[in-house]
Parts: sequence; structure tokens; C-alpha cells
Amino acid sequence: MRNRLIKLGMLVALVAFVSTAVDAQTKPNRKKAVRKTTAKKTNSNRTNNSANNAAITPVVDTVPKAVAKVEADLKIEPPKKSLRNDNAIERNLVKERLPLAYEHIREDDAVYVQRVWRELDVHEKMNLPFVYKADGDLGNQRFIMILLNAIKNDSITAFSPIDDRFTTPMSFKEISEKFVGTPKVIQVPDLASDPDGSKGLMRDTTIVEEFDADKSVERYWIKEDVIFDKESSRLFTRILGIAPLKTIYNDDGSFRDVTPVFWVYYPDLRPTFAKYEVYNGRNFGGKVSWEELFESRMFSSRIIKSTINNPNDLFIKSFVKDPILALLEGENVKEKIFNYEQDLWSY
Repeated sequence: MRNRLIKLGMLVALVAFVSTAVDAQTKPNRKKAVRKTTAKKTNSNRTNNSANNAAITPVVDTVPKAVAKVEADLKIEPPKKSLRNDNAIERNLVKERLPLAYEHIREDDAVYVQRVWRELDVHEKMNLPFVYKADGDLGNQRFIMILLNAIKNDSITAFSPIDDRFTTPMSFKEISEKFVGTPKVIQVPDLASDPDGSKGLMRDTTIVEEFDADKSVERYWIKEDVIFDKESSRLFTRILGIAPLKTIYNDDGSFRDVTPVFWVYYPDLRPTFAKYEVYNGRNFGGKVSWEELFESRMFSSRIIKSTINNPNDLFIKSFVKDPILALLEGENVKEKIFNYEQDLWSY
């Protein structure tokens, strides 16, 4: 009995020892597994954090933004039409008015042809309608604004002043640059970042001149042919082109000179001129169209150049320096043309 108890105790001790050895061998493997799992979790957490940071961090655009270029513009506002009849009577005839076709002149019948260039000054009393400042359904009533609106809206072609033969078309942008010049970039104090100016910060600003119709255009050139038709025994005057002149001033504001900005072909403008009325100070209701004004010669001008005895194609002021004598020379050209017609008649 005693021997059986001793054997049972030794067996229990052996089983306990074997169990302890097995546990000792399996524990390191569990730790490694735990470590690997932790490492995997850590790597996945890092990946998720990186993705979240990438989503939160804003993307910075390193490409510089293009700065809008400021271009010269005359800023012609579209006409504002009256929503009611702005007259005591209906004036529908103006809208339907068309210019009369020119009387045909055969080449063989044109026995006498001279070409003259005239200068029209808007300050003369007879020419004051050219600077009438009111607005109408067709826009501003100044003559220069009528020309600019026709070029911009009615697809009338303007030609470069390099010559007066209508050879080089001009765009409206080129006309704008000639009137107001190209925009200038200058440095001015940056009051937003440096209110008191202690830091001396500067910023760029663009200066664009405004178009002043009254000061910019004070004269016009008119190119025309004078033709004697032997078939009808009449002297015809046909206008070919009109050119506005830009007034150039010195730095002190004094007058320097004038220069043509563009030429327009007058026959192209006749349908447009027929729809614009001319201001009449004596009878506001008795207006004529601009086409009738030019055809009826209801304007004042002086001759500055002609083809009479002018083989060098010079302006009168090129060989007559005195302004008064130049004016008299223009009247002399006018008298020669008049005398040619009168000398054909016998009394």
C-alpha cells in the first residue's frame, strides 16, 4: 500500500513536470505571434494616418496665375433706347430713310476732274452740330461717336491713315490705341500692406487714359472729287472719304498739331448717315440727316490740298507757311474750279 502511494506521487510529479515543459515551449511562439500582429496593426495605422494627412493637407498650386492684360478701349456704351415715344409725333420716317442713288456719270462725259482735300473745324459756328452732345435712341449725337458706332456695330471698315486711298483696313482695337494710347504700368505706394508708408512697399498699377471726344477730335479731313459732266452740263462734287483728326497737345497743355486717326469710305457710310439726324438750333423738328448735310454742302471748310498745279502732291501749308496766305491759296483753288465752269458758258 505504501509502495503504491509512492508510485502515484512520482507519477503526478512527472505529469506536472511535463506540463511545465510544454508550457515553456509554447509561450515564446505566442509572444512572437502577438508581436507580429502588433506590428501589422501599427503598419496599417501608419498607412491610414498617411492617407488621412494627405486628404487633409491642401494641394498647393505652384503654377503662377496669368495676369489679365489691360487693353486700350474707348468704352462706347450701347445706346439706351427710350421705352416710350420720346416725341410728340411719331417719327418713323427716319428709321426707313435711305440715301438716293448717285446720278451716273459716264467716263467719257467727265471732261474735267479735280481732287481736293478740305479741313473742317468743329468750332466754327456752321459746324457746331458736329459736337452736339445729346443722346438719342441711336446713341450719342456727336459726329465722332456716330463714326465710331458705325465702325464698331455696323461693320463699316476703317482704313489706316498711312495713305488716303483706303488700302489698309484697321481694327477697332487699333483705333482705340491711337485715341487713348497703350495702357501704362507704374509703381504706386501699397497702402493696403503699408498704410503709413514706413516700409516703402510699392505695387504695380495700370493707367488707361479716358477718351474725351470734345478735346480729342476737333477737326476732320474730307477728300472729294469735283467733276464736270458735259452730258448734263453740271459740276458735281462727290465725297470719297472722311478722316477724324486727333488733337495733339504739349506737356503744358498747349496745342501742337493734328494727325489723322483713320479714314472711312464715305459711300459706305451713306446708309448709316441717312438714319442719323443733324441738330437744328432754329427748328428742332426740322432736322435733316447727316447724308443730306454732306450732299447739300451745309458745312464750312477750307481747302488744304488739291491736284491743281501740284505735281509734288504737297499740302498747301508745305509751300505756304503763313496761315493767312495758306487760307487765301485755298480760296484761289476754289475760284479756279468755279471759273472753269463759268468760262464754258457764253452770254
